[in-house]
Formats: sequence, structure tokens, C-alpha cells
Amino acid sequence: MKYCKKCVYPEIAVNLQIQDNNICSSCLASENIKKMTKEDWDNRKIEFEKIVSEIRSGNSGSNYDCVIPVSGGKDSYYQTHKIVNDYNLKPLLVTYHGNNYLPEGDLNRENMRKVFDVDHIVWGPSINILKKLNKLCFEKMGDMNWHAHCGIMTSPIILAIKFKIPFIFWGEIAWDISGMYKPSDFVEFNAKTRHEHSLRGYEWFDLINENTGTKLTEKDMLWAKYPKDSEIIKLNLRGIYLGNFFEWNPNEHINFIKEDYNFKVSSKPFQRTYRNFSNLDDRYENGVHDLMKFIKFGYGRASDHASKDVRSGLMKREDAIEMVKKYDHVVSDDLYHWLNYINEKENYFWEIADTFRDPRVWTIKDSCWWKDNLWGKPSSYGRVYLSEEQIKKFKIRKEELML
Repeated sequence: MKYCKKCVYPEIAVNLQIQDNNICSSCLASENIKKMTKEDWDNRKIEFEKIVSEIRSGNSGSNYDCVIPVSGGKDSYYQTHKIVNDYNLKPLLVTYHGNNYLPEGDLNRENMRKVFDVDHIVWGPSINILKKLNKLCFEKMGDMNWHAHCGIMTSPIILAIKFKIPFIFWGEIAWDISGMYKPSDFVEFNAKTRHEHSLRGYEWFDLINENTGTKLTEKDMLWAKYPKDSEIIKLNLRGIYLGNFFEWNPNEHINFIKEDYNFKVSSKPFQRTYRNFSNLDDRYENGVHDLMKFIKFGYGRASDHASKDVRSGLMKREDAIEMVKKYDHVVSDDLYHWLNYINEKENYFWEIADTFRDPRVWTIKDSCWWKDNLWGKPSSYGRVYLSEEQIKKFKIRKEELML
């Protein structure tokens, strides 16, 4: 595997490219952002204030000014702080509830309605449906959290249409995540990105009538049905990323959010990353969901966090490498919480996970998975022992991928 020489991202990282100078597209995008001057940001603030003026001139006061999709995490607090306290707008907060919250995440979400004095809709599927979707989507796409990606990218749009609110304010734009966009692009939320990236190319209708015990129906998936183009065009609905207009630094945001709004970080350290303030709305995001990313691509949440901190100047690359070595491979305890949630045994997880393991990252030796670590030295993933049938399936799939 080829790694960026500035951060710790491998070339196989999602949507990433490593250029001829061995620097990844994410680091290059971050460098472009750092080159922006105070005048550049002041001009962007002026552009945002034009949007705010448009909202005020088009709203007689009889409706909400905007929708803010929130999980109750650090970005949610910063988004709401900007809209409510800096610009005195009246938002409707919308949360998709996937039944995965950690205790601190629950507290943070419920606290938002109080500290920002806002109206808040929390919407989620039934627990029974969620358990079916966890299992089905794990088997179908290797992502037990597909429902969460779909929910947060769908429910705010549904409610914006129903309440006739033409502006949705999202948070960070993916400038420094993969380098997909330039700062000058001013990307807005769109159905194509939602479908291809967040939803992995699947929609609600791909999941109904599957063999999941009690079959899922269209009514079970009403929360996942994206509005029609005609409805969006009629309302002239726009999804605006605040990250296009304001510098986005989560490590700075978290400090004043904790102080001003009593935001709670995780009381227990995560097992697969060193940060304690990210993804509190989803116990699996830093854990077993991210373990699947490691299995698929050979890197994990610690690589994500460490790469961001390297680009922010908070961590040296050699220290980031140590974080990756310490955390990326760990099998976290939430795996067993999730297996109990869907009423399955551990062997079920490894057998399904094996079907998504990329042979370009992993090889098989002595019935174990093996991968090259950051320095190219082979290391076994000793928790995993494969049957002869699994090894046979692996060899067939490897031949298919190499075509």
C-alpha cells in the first residue's frame, strides 16, 4: 500500500488520490485552505450574509427560517451556535435517531433544545425495523450503519418540504476529508452525492422484500424516501454548507462548546481511536462500523483523526503513525454489543466480514488474515481463522477483483 508522505492516509482511502509528489489530495486541499487570507474569509462571510438577508426578506415571520440537521455532536452545536447566536435566525432542528446513541450523546442531543431555545424534531424508525436493517445492510453492503447515513441525509429534506422551509444549513464540507472539492467550488447538498456516497448507491426500494424474517415493506421505509425533484424545485430548496463560509476547526470548536454549552465528551476512551469527542451519537461509528472499514480498506478511525490533526498542526506525522499502530487494528467491545442487538454470534460477523475483505490489502497465510502495516512488514490479524471453504471463496473473489 502507498501512503501519503504528509499524513497517514493510504492510497486506498475513500475518494482519495495520491499525487506524483506522494502527497494525498486531502493534504493538498488543506494546503489550499491554509493559503486563504483573512480578506478571503471576510468576503465569504459577506456572501453568507447575503443568504441570511434573502432568508429574512422571504420569510414574513410565519415560518422557520431554516432547517439544521443535527445529531447532537460537536458540529451540530457549532452549526446551531452560528445560526442562532451569530445571525439570530429561528431554525428547526431535525435529528435522525438510529438507536445507537452513547449516554453522553443522548445528553448532548437533548441539551440543544434548552441551551439554544429552539424547536427540535427527533425522528427515527421503529427499533424492530432498525435491527432488521442493521443485519440486512451488514450482509448486503458491509455497513450496518447504512440506515444512519440514509436517515440524516433524508429526514431533514422530507421535513423541509413538509414545512415549506427552503434553506437547510449543513456543517463541514469535505474539503479536507478527501480533497474532492476546491474551496472555490462552493458545493451545495445534492441528491447525487447523497445517493452515491452517503447511501453507497442503495435506496429504500433496494431493501424491501428481502429475506429478513418478517419482510420489510414500503411503509417500513417511509423515513428513507427522498422527496421528488418536482417538490424540491418548487420550493427552491437549497442545502448550504457553513464550511464554505467559515473556517472549520473541530479542535477549536469543542473547547468553547464545552465551556459555553456544557457539551459532554465521552467518559470512557474509545478503543479504536484516541479522540473522545467525536461520534457520540453512534456507538458503532468509532467501533465495529469502523472495524469494517479497516477490514475493507486497511485503515481506520485513528487514521482519519490523526491525519486531520497532522494537517491542523496538532500532531507530528511520527506520532500519528503511533496512533495508527495502536488503534486501527483493535477489535472493539461494541462488536459484541451489536451482535447481541441483532441476536447473532461472533462467527456470523467474521464470516460476513470476510466477504468484504479486499485481497489487495489482505492475504491469507496459515488460515489467518495478513496485511502489510504502515512500514510494509507483514502482520497477522490473529483473531480471524478461516475455514477451507472461506479460503476457497477468498481465492475466487481475488481472481474477480484482479480482472
